[in-house]
Amino acid sequence: MMQSLQRWLLLLGLGLIGPAAFSDTAPTPRIFRDHVEPHWFADAHGGTNLFWYRVDLPQGRREFVLVDAGAGQRRPAFDHVRLAAAFSEKTGSPVSAERLPVERLNFAADLKTVSLRGSRKVWQLDLATYSLTVNTNEAPAESRLPANQTPRPSLTTGAETEITFENRLAQAVEIFWSDPDGKRIPYGSLPAGGSRVQHTFVGHVWLACSTKGEVLAVFEADQNSSTAIVDGIGIAEPRHRRSGGARPSRRGATSPDGKWEAVVHGDNLFLRNLASSAETPLTADGNPTNSYARDSETPSPEIYWSPDSRHLVAMRHQPGSDRRVFLVESSPADQLQPKLQSYAYLKPGDNVPIHQPHLFAVDTLKEIPVDEALFSNPWSISEVRWEKDSSRFTFLFNQRGHQALRLLAADAQTGAVKPIVDEASKTFIDYSGNFFCEYLDETGEILWMSERDGWNHLYLYDAHTGAVKNQITKGEWVVRRVDRVDREKRRIWFQAGGIVPGQDPYYLQACRVNFDGTGLTILTEGDGTHAVQFSPDGRFLIDKWSRVNQPAVTELRRGDDGKLVCQLEAADAGEVSAGGWRFPEPFAAKGRDEVTDIYGVIWRPRNFETAKKYPVIEDIYAGPQDSFAPKQFRATSQQQALADLGFIVVQLDGMGTANRSKKFHDVCWKNLADAGFPDRIRWIKAAAANYPQLDLTRVGIYGTSAGGQSALRGLLDHGDFYQAGVADSGCHDNRMDKIWWNEQWLGWPVDESYVKSSNVVDAHKLHGKLLLMVGELDQNVDPASTMQVVNALIKADKDFELLVMPGAGHGLAQTPYGARRLREFFVRTLLEAK
Repeated sequence: MMQSLQRWLLLLGLGLIGPAAFSDTAPTPRIFRDHVEPHWFADAHGGTNLFWYRVDLPQGRREFVLVDAGAGQRRPAFDHVRLAAAFSEKTGSPVSAERLPVERLNFAADLKTVSLRGSRKVWQLDLATYSLTVNTNEAPAESRLPANQTPRPSLTTGAETEITFENRLAQAVEIFWSDPDGKRIPYGSLPAGGSRVQHTFVGHVWLACSTKGEVLAVFEADQNSSTAIVDGIGIAEPRHRRSGGARPSRRGATSPDGKWEAVVHGDNLFLRNLASSAETPLTADGNPTNSYARDSETPSPEIYWSPDSRHLVAMRHQPGSDRRVFLVESSPADQLQPKLQSYAYLKPGDNVPIHQPHLFAVDTLKEIPVDEALFSNPWSISEVRWEKDSSRFTFLFNQRGHQALRLLAADAQTGAVKPIVDEASKTFIDYSGNFFCEYLDETGEILWMSERDGWNHLYLYDAHTGAVKNQITKGEWVVRRVDRVDREKRRIWFQAGGIVPGQDPYYLQACRVNFDGTGLTILTEGDGTHAVQFSPDGRFLIDKWSRVNQPAVTELRRGDDGKLVCQLEAADAGEVSAGGWRFPEPFAAKGRDEVTDIYGVIWRPRNFETAKKYPVIEDIYAGPQDSFAPKQFRATSQQQALADLGFIVVQLDGMGTANRSKKFHDVCWKNLADAGFPDRIRWIKAAAANYPQLDLTRVGIYGTSAGGQSALRGLLDHGDFYQAGVADSGCHDNRMDKIWWNEQWLGWPVDESYVKSSNVVDAHKLHGKLLLMVGELDQNVDPASTMQVVNALIKADKDFELLVMPGAGHGLAQTPYGARRLREFFVRTLLEAK
């Protein structure tokens, strides 16, 4: 077999791949003028119509912009040339107008002066005379992000922001984004002494690691443009403990009138009179499997007092299964011998922890039995809330199997329970992706989100009677997220998909509607997907929109009617274009029903020639929790890097994924093996009919996690179409994977649908070339899931390739070595197979 380097050099010489194949260490091209971080401030009249932002430009240049939203004016925040001259005079050193020593601004309300905050000093600038004085009343800009050493997932996504990474160590460091699953997504290396600006979002978690993978620092992006300094000092204690370490004990809950305190002794609940310290037992049936203590490490009760202090709700806790996954770290950095690791990990069918509400009356010191008929067999019980008049308490019940979701009310005097909202589905309720509930206590109403009419929409409920007052939104489009609720004006601002006819239904548009369903207004324009930020008072919004083939445009609009106030920025993608980069192409074709449009993206090589034939590779992720084909403009992508080797790469969202109709989504129900393949294959064939450069005699597929499961499934069930596949970190048998994700789509109890979706069971059906990849320390998907596929393939006498990476976690295809192996596999099996 030809050595890898010789093979790649030959392919390069033949023109089958381009120089971009070797660009992993090349600087990432940047996009400029695509990011607006507004800093709103009050004007002389107390209104919040003003904001400033900084624009970063090539070669480290920058400018500051001031916007008067009320007047619709965008202008320089000051005369940069005059200010540079003032700085040069004060400091005795030349200062460039494009590189001012300023990080942040603080304007006076009358706009006559502005405080200029740098890293070492704060200056006061008179905007009439441009006199510059040192301001000793303000501290210099403190932009250093706090750091710790405990990796954690990015669990929230806020407004756009940026981090400047500075490596002050004498060694190179690797930068990773920690995705919502805790998977490390590589963002390149930073040499000793190097720095780089990284676009990100508030709440996103970033890791700086040694070249051996050791975590050096963990940073969480905040709302300010901040600096993440990697220097080995200033590491804070982790904010989130995974295991070990004593937790501080917490006292029992005190009643609103200050007379009583609920406490736990052993597993039973007691009521303490705070005046006399006398304690009276409320329960005698508590035991370790039904305890009023939260857990052994937190021996205090979970209590919800009525506002009048006459009743309390205590949650009784029943532990779930004690399943643990065990991993062997074969090559630890600190010792020769392997280490055994373990962690708690519930799987489908395991017993889940149960938290049941119990009602007690203070005057009688007795329990009032609560009728459990409407909330038996819970997956979860949450959001316990008392009415202001103490007449009842409400809570949210999610039934195991996710076919019932109820907002229930329990009478404080009798314990009788009745539903306020009773959501039911013959398939599943997407509680993890489409849940929204807001209590409007002032008017006795509830805002609720539901797919009951076949599309995800908002409803207004009477909180007392449980009657639907009206459906707020309706139509063959979906509400994707609620941004703001104005209770006084009775208006809702939300994001919608598919609301503009003729557009890609996954494009997000910002909208407004009244509680009664009138006044529906689309606030954004432009054929693309939109991300908005609201001004503090909601009067204005900053709208950034783009497509995969359209760099971002950022506009200022009115929050009431969406009228354009002014354009703020149009992205400069010159660096990207200078590298010969080709815009990806959005493409749509009919799905399996020959009616529904399926949407995806096509990437072509930079050196694409219309007279050539190119193998096709599908990047697949068919997880029902979301949709995945990109919609926003990106400077770089894994798909483009793969295409530049000489492939045409595609990604699309078939039936069974989210953000379309309920019918579209329900295809996945007890049917994860489907993975939208009937739509995917039709889509790729339609693309080939339009573009004969797609060679359907050479088709590959790859994916990670649930995408790894689907990539292998493509070779098992559709080996006549896909000839080669890379299955990375796959959850190949849903009985082996995390409980919440799999029971959401396959239901409970565990039944034959789990078996029918198992790649292990069907491993004997393998056709084509297969590369399995798994990290030995994967804590997202049990790596034994991959090894069970290996076992089944061996028993079936099937040929395949296997990469097990010591010390690696979830997602090998995102590591430099794993990405190289994936590319090399497809070059060998598809390009050389010609």
